[in-house]
Amino acid sequence: MAVTQSASAHWEGSLIEGKGNVNLDTSKSGSFDIDWKARAEEAGGKTSPEELIAAAHSSCYSMALSHGLTGAGTPPTSIDTNAKVTFVAGQGITAIHLTVRANVPGLTQEAFVEAAEGAKKNCPVSKALAAVENITLDAALV
Repeated sequence: MAVTQSASAHWEGSLIEGKGNVNLDTSKSGSFDIDWKARAEEAGGKTSPEELIAAAHSSCYSMALSHGLTGAGTPPTSIDTNAKVTFVAGQGITAIHLTVRANVPGLTQEAFVEAAEGAKKNCPVSKALAAVENITLDAALV
């Protein structure tokens, strides 16, 4: 069964001076202000496409890792993932760095890193972001 999610954006003005907002339409869980400064300089209480990508990647990755670990017979107690998406004006998204810390009883660090790398390769958002050449991972058990 296919599920379609929806978000929408409204923008007014030029790229540099303009402003807008993005709405999470499916969940109706938020409306967030956006502007160029938040994207290329500092957030200032606003979000950016890159922050939204980081949210999507960290949540998808955590789910994929949980699924893989559970399928291998070592379900996690907890997984905490941080995604940092680097944007360079004029170049676009140049890097994504995932940091994951997890509590997985009965799993060695080596086996965890292998599972973590598999999740990085196979999570649907990672696959969608395959055009980003520099996606790195720091994985450790806690």
